[in-house]
Amino acid sequence: MKSRIAGAVQLQYQPVALLWSDEKPEDALQFAPGKWGCVMWLAVHAAKGKPAVADAKTFGCFGGGVGLGFGNQYQNFPGGEEGFCHFLSSGNASRPGGMALAEQIQPFMTKESHDNFVHGERYIKDPGGVRTFIDTLPMIDIPSTYVVFKPLADVDGSREKPQAIIFFVNPDQLSALTVLANFGRGDNENVIMPYAAGCQTIGIYPYREAKSAKPRAVVGLTDLSARVYVRKQLGNPNFMTFTLPFALFEEMEQNVTGSFLERHTWQSLLAE
Repeated sequence: MKSRIAGAVQLQYQPVALLWSDEKPEDALQFAPGKWGCVMWLAVHAAKGKPAVADAKTFGCFGGGVGLGFGNQYQNFPGGEEGFCHFLSSGNASRPGGMALAEQIQPFMTKESHDNFVHGERYIKDPGGVRTFIDTLPMIDIPSTYVVFKPLADVDGSREKPQAIIFFVNPDQLSALTVLANFGRGDNENVIMPYAAGCQTIGIYPYREAKSAKPRAVVGLTDLSARVYVRKQLGNPNFMTFTLPFALFEEMEQNVTGSFLERHTWQSLLAE
């Protein structure tokens, strides 16, 4: 499957198709069961031309399990949801039993993750705010065994239908895709940038949008931790993700011809 958009904006990396499947592609990158990893590494792997896959035992981290659609994995976080609510905010040090749990899990964690468990990532002001964050996430249990990431060019459109298409974009490309997402809609709020983990902005948020009569694009990699994890893989600190529910991708593909992408303003940005 080819993309007119990718050619028009001159992507550095291939568009990535996210699919639900009961079959695992041959030679797909997959985390070992129970081993930590960032889901965004799987997406980057596909952007570089090779497939990757996750299932309910190999999603890398609790947020990644949520982000890909394997239910509420925060319930399985050390200390349960309450432990996660403190982890993302003020830390578990002052929570009753928090330090005892921290000592128990320390051998199984990196120094950084253990420090975050004790003192908090401080991404949300307080544990109550994290509770609201969890409650508002569009969690889902997908109806398939695997979430597959593969280069869009390797998707057989006659038998495969992606859930979403992921673009890794620089600021100019992000701007262009935002314009294109609104190009034929007759209104101007067809792109969202929710606060969420990097994997959640390429997974459950596009899944939710796909159910809408007018699905919106989702901007991601606003997750600071994910940015740290993928910076070396992308070779550039300036990338964001721009994820399209498949119906919106098809709509935008049809709008490339005759659009601003063929005019001098965009062409002058490409030339710089």
